Amino acid sequence: MRRVVTMMFCGWFAASALAQQSAAPDAPGPVNTPPTIAQQAQQAQVQGQAVMPQGFHVELPHSHNPFSAYRSSNVAPLNLSNSPRLQQLVHSGKLYLSLRDVIALALENNLDLAYFRYNMPIAETDLARTKAGGIAYGVNTNVQQGTAGGFGSTQTPSGASGTSSGTNAAGAGGIVTSTLGAGTFVNPFDPQLYVQGFNDHTTQQLVNTVQFGVPLYRQNTTELLSEYSQYFPLGTHVAVDYTGYRQTTNSQFNILNPNLYSNLLFYVSQPVLAGFGLATNERYIHIAKKNIQLTNLGFKAQAIATITQVEDIYWDLVSAYENEQVMERSLEFANKTLDDDRKQLELKAIPAMQVMKDESDVATREGDLTVAKATLKLNELLIKNALTKTIDDPQLEDMPVIPLDRMGAPDENATKPIEALIATAEKNRPDVAMDEIAMQVAQISLRTIKNELLPSLRLYGEYVGNSNGGSLNPACSLGTGCVSNLPTGLGGTLQNTFNYTAPEYQAGFKLNITLRNRIAKADQFRSVLEYRQSELTFEQQKKSIRFDVRNSQFALQQAEAHVDAARKARDLAQKTFDITRQEQQLGAKSSYDTLSAQHDLAVAESALSAAQAAYEKAKIDIDRAVGDTLEHNGISIDDAKSGVVTHM
Repeated sequence: MRRVVTMMFCGWFAASALAQQSAAPDAPGPVNTPPTIAQQAQQAQVQGQAVMPQGFHVELPHSHNPFSAYRSSNVAPLNLSNSPRLQQLVHSGKLYLSLRDVIALALENNLDLAYFRYNMPIAETDLARTKAGGIAYGVNTNVQQGTAGGFGSTQTPSGASGTSSGTNAAGAGGIVTSTLGAGTFVNPFDPQLYVQGFNDHTTQQLVNTVQFGVPLYRQNTTELLSEYSQYFPLGTHVAVDYTGYRQTTNSQFNILNPNLYSNLLFYVSQPVLAGFGLATNERYIHIAKKNIQLTNLGFKAQAIATITQVEDIYWDLVSAYENEQVMERSLEFANKTLDDDRKQLELKAIPAMQVMKDESDVATREGDLTVAKATLKLNELLIKNALTKTIDDPQLEDMPVIPLDRMGAPDENATKPIEALIATAEKNRPDVAMDEIAMQVAQISLRTIKNELLPSLRLYGEYVGNSNGGSLNPACSLGTGCVSNLPTGLGGTLQNTFNYTAPEYQAGFKLNITLRNRIAKADQFRSVLEYRQSELTFEQQKKSIRFDVRNSQFALQQAEAHVDAARKARDLAQKTFDITRQEQQLGAKSSYDTLSAQHDLAVAESALSAAQAAYEKAKIDIDRAVGDTLEHNGISIDDAKSGVVTHM
């Protein structure tokens, strides 16, 4: 702010200060260096035609290669080259912009929109992880406001005054800060495979040889442990566990050496109270799907806010451009009057005091022109900042901007009755739909958290197949007891594991009751309280929308009245100036009187220019308030999402 004040009051610009730029943070991938305006123009001249830029598209990683799931994925590095449309609008070292050009450039280059576009694949990743049983991280659907400039007093910086509910539903503040999404623990749905294998050699000194028959006991074991486990959306858990080993010892009391062991466990469990059902275990999936809808609506709100902002910046530029021209004409007239009076002074036709007054007036108008040029330069910088990805090109940074549209088209919303405007707003505004989805998410959470109150009761069943085998121990000292009818090889041992030779069956239940259950009860009751707050917020948002529409209509009516008053004041000042100049020619008025009348005319022209800009911004604001910004400007939401304008 101090820099702007310095520019307005001092009227000088340091080129080195304009060229400064903050260092970019470290990124995982390289960033393409954007070509300068001159390089872009040269490339276009060589190619003979503009190349259609590639639209924004980020596809979630997927592959049929089973090993790709264990490799990191990357996103294409940023492309910070401005769209070809920008260099097509440069002529003779000046940037000529119409309002439609401004809107198209904003859709293609504005960094706020570019930032928000990444929220859409982020929402898709949330859905992907919830389908695997993970929690929903949420997506920040707050409207980004990194672009400087724009916005009138009646506008909200977010561009959508009622996005708070939708933002919370999307998880911008984090699910853990409330009971949103709370409930029983959801186990991951992706299968888990565990495998462990090892060889073990053990040597043990024995004080008593009765157990193994040797004073130094040696044992060699080769063992394999494996388990396959998976949870399903109903809460069902399935596990298959296999354990097998081959063991050799120097014991004289073992009948088999080596000894083979094989064990298969098949286990199924199903919760029937807490943790049961698709609604409970797929609640994060439902929230993630709602978040995708919220993100798409949030992008529409972002597009409305960005277009509203750049339109405001454009009309500020128009006002500054016209004011600078008014100050130029005013100073030119003052200089001409001073030259004429100096000639009159040489002829002794007027007193010296008249020339001194003229010189004072010229100095004042020079100061006014300096401030006007500073304001114009600032607005040129603001609009270039809003319409480019980078402005570190010195040629672009210092390039004058010429606005081509000096008056906007009539707005049909200006003549509609207030109830029709409110009905349109309730139908079109993205924040209305976001609030409705937020209530749906809150209802999902309200239903699923009830399941957490129930005791944990799981029914389970398991089957176990055991088998032993191995060769007879040649060192067996048990005499006639050293016999066995078990299979001697691994194949026979495995076969007995699966053919019900030595099965075990078990079925039962596991009941876990939390006495008093205060945590779950408090969470459930809190979720009801938060839902009531959400209902109040929803009603408040509906009231806010009605107020916003009415306020925008009032502002438009006031702006229109200011334009009429400023136009009448300008016309009156013009007539006064014409009459005073005629009277001067007749000798009834002095040149200083004419100079004062012309100054009044310049002030009136500047006021009219400012009033017209405020009126155009009021029309923009009522479009925003009723949600008509995109439709009124012929903007395709698909073009806005891709960042390449093909329909306008």
